[in-house]
Amino acid sequence: MSQQTPPGDRIAKVLARLGVASRREAERMILAGRVSVNGKVIERAALNVTDRDRIAVDGKELGEKERERLWLYHKPSGLVTTTRDEQGRPTIYDDLPEDLPRVMSVGRLDLNSEGLLLLTNDGGIKRRLELPSTGWLRKYRVRVNGRPTDARLEPLRTGITVDGTNFQPMVVTLDRQQGANAWLTVGLREGKNREIRRAMQDIGLNVNRLIRVSYGPFQLGQLKPGDVQEVRGRVLRDQLGLEGAKPDRPKPVRRRK
Repeated sequence: MSQQTPPGDRIAKVLARLGVASRREAERMILAGRVSVNGKVIERAALNVTDRDRIAVDGKELGEKERERLWLYHKPSGLVTTTRDEQGRPTIYDDLPEDLPRVMSVGRLDLNSEGLLLLTNDGGIKRRLELPSTGWLRKYRVRVNGRPTDARLEPLRTGITVDGTNFQPMVVTLDRQQGANAWLTVGLREGKNREIRRAMQDIGLNVNRLIRVSYGPFQLGQLKPGDVQEVRGRVLRDQLGLEGAKPDRPKPVRRRK
């Protein structure tokens, strides 16, 4: 006879849904002995839990799931988009306001990149916004060293392969030449590791500044480096079809003191 599937959901999935961490990060937390269920530290992620189970992380019991929320954050250059860094470099979590709930980043911006980074307390929203099938255009302001021409940029518009990695066609506009540098606007619908920097380098251009200005319908706008602003529930409902997202008043911009 086949064994019945235990009731509930996998612990890593539940932790992601509660906004603790992504599933992969949650699995690492479990292996590190940081998660307990009903007072007992668990050692493996292959465990199903239900609403009746008491889950704690680092000794702090988790409450009920909050409503889905999303924030816009202007990531400064020089911060790593991880909760902890093995090399001891500062992370975005060192910069975020102390009163912000536990959040996860939607995708990443590398150490030297800046601009719009979406943050959420819900693992489902995170996965949904990161899926390539979402098809949202991500726009960047990119400064390169050199004098690019339309002919030189054309391979980026048709799609290129760099070190065995295929990059989809990008939307690339030459905005202006400024001395030895040029400013470009680049749009892409996927976010492979250091994609823009690697693609530019492949055509002989060195990126010396990269700013994400939008992610789908969400805009960096006038947010200053380090600022965080919550997206209104009505916008979440309209853009993501979240039934539970109710209209609310705009939240003020907050900055870490």
